[in-house]
Amino acid sequence: MDRTQKEELVSSLHETFSGAETVVVTHNLGLSVKEMESLRTQLREAGAYFKVTKNRLTRLALKGTKFEGIADLFSGPTGIAYSDDVVAAAKVAVKFAKKNDNFVVVGGAMGEEILDLAGVQTLASMLSLDELRGKLVGLIQAPATKVAGVLQAPAAQLARVCSAYATKG
Repeated sequence: MDRTQKEELVSSLHETFSGAETVVVTHNLGLSVKEMESLRTQLREAGAYFKVTKNRLTRLALKGTKFEGIADLFSGPTGIAYSDDVVAAAKVAVKFAKKNDNFVVVGGAMGEEILDLAGVQTLASMLSLDELRGKLVGLIQAPATKVAGVLQAPAAQLARVCSAYATKG
């Protein structure tokens, strides 16, 4: 890699860090190409992305971003999972790490908050934004459904009483 390619890579990574909400730092300890493609596919489906990074260039790219505090995590064979959704990258990375011994989650950051492994696992256990929206809509609709059921019950009971008198007499 010559100097201009390195500068372009640092610039590209800097833009990536500037636009992301969450970054998960991982160690790739010998994943096969098939496993790596599987990870990237799962991340893409969740709205997240994965890059294998060069540590020194990544530390340079972190300068001036909200993720500057995670520079110490970049040693060894690292990769980053990142996303605009706060939990997407963490959720997929932690799930993938449970199934693959050669993939290890080291830590990460959510905004300016630096996360260790336990923090990333906690973030992964949270509901995504779409799941939270669904729950909220369900909670809002539930009382309306109950009110409609309560209001219809007396009318239904009155109709059954009238029907019983009509068939009786």
